[in-house]
Amino acid sequence: MGAFDLGPHAAFIWASYGAVTLVLAGLVVWLLADHRKQRRMLAELEASGVTRRSARKAEGAGASPSDNGQG
Repeated sequence: MGAFDLGPHAAFIWASYGAVTLVLAGLVVWLLADHRKQRRMLAELEASGVTRRSARKAEGAGASPSDNGQG
């Protein structure tokens, strides 16, 4: 009995492993593509003058309550 002797259901088991591998690879590719898209969109926004809320907080300690969405 070898390490890869999976009995009568070997085809189903290997197909399942293959399907999971394809799904995981697809998710990784999708995440990497989305990451690049989000970075590109952020760079475009910053180039057009839109700033991040976290950057505005760091600039002025006396921010009004409406600056942080509380008011």
